Amino acid sequence: MAIETVAPPASKRARRRVRPVEILAVVLVLVILARGPLAALVSNPRLATWMTVFVSVLVQATPFLVLGVLLSAAIAVYVPRSFWARALPRHPVLAVPAAGLAGVVLPGCECGSVPIAGALIRRGVTPAAALAFLLAAPAINPVVLTATAIAFPKNPGMVVGRAGASLLVAVLMGWMWLRLGKEKWIKLPHRPEYDGMPRFQAFVAACRHDVMHAGGFLVIGAAAAATINVTVPQAWMQSLAGNAVLAVITLALLAVLLSICSEADAFVAASLSTFSLTARLVFLVVGPMVDLKLIAMQSGVFGRGFAWRFAPATLVMAILVGTAFGTVLL
Repeated sequence: MAIETVAPPASKRARRRVRPVEILAVVLVLVILARGPLAALVSNPRLATWMTVFVSVLVQATPFLVLGVLLSAAIAVYVPRSFWARALPRHPVLAVPAAGLAGVVLPGCECGSVPIAGALIRRGVTPAAALAFLLAAPAINPVVLTATAIAFPKNPGMVVGRAGASLLVAVLMGWMWLRLGKEKWIKLPHRPEYDGMPRFQAFVAACRHDVMHAGGFLVIGAAAAATINVTVPQAWMQSLAGNAVLAVITLALLAVLLSICSEADAFVAASLSTFSLTARLVFLVVGPMVDLKLIAMQSGVFGRGFAWRFAPATLVMAILVGTAFGTVLL
């Protein structure tokens, strides 16, 4: 039986969708009209500090975000997904660390690694190896490590610690999945995200998706970092930062809540100077593996049952391994 398509009422068809450019134009006009009161507000020292931190984080992080999005989209679209299945060892135990190291060639954020990990499983890669790739790729790729080196120019141990701890967590979680994971916990959608699209159109769509999502979360993260620097009492922050255990737990939970793109989180971590380097290293290890947007994306790609089992286990593992690396290296 054919399905009849009912046309919307004329009143609804006549409605024109408001575009983001138009919203931005209205906001700019309002800013111009209210420039006097806004100038008075910016003259406030606390707000001026907030604006300084916010803008500095955005300016430092945006080039890496754009570069990562472009490279990630190019690899996701133009490199055949079947290549990964052929490149990895057949034995699952060996495939896990190999897949983790393969994350070096994906210079993008975690937004791109989730759908690619789902595609790897569809192409026959063992789920444990695909999950190791998912966790390692956003944290050990050259764009992220370069950004970390720039954010911490006087602390090269942060780069080594981030790469080593992130890779180890990815491999351990992959092996744990081999031991404890069940196939029924992973429920993949029926269709890959960009299948059937022309390559260039898929590339543009991937770039647009990552910029909209990662860029938005970057703005939120920069605003949160600026707010923390300005509004949270320094005595309270120092009391948390002064306790080694509380400092690590605080920044681990902060990484989950802020959901910052991995190409930008190093600059946010550098701005949290009240906390120890070990706590900030844990922030950098946890963020690309477990945050609110990742849990949501993993629920959509692998199923909610998977996400609510995998994310807490990854969080605990990242905290433990990150703390161990920080204690030894920093």
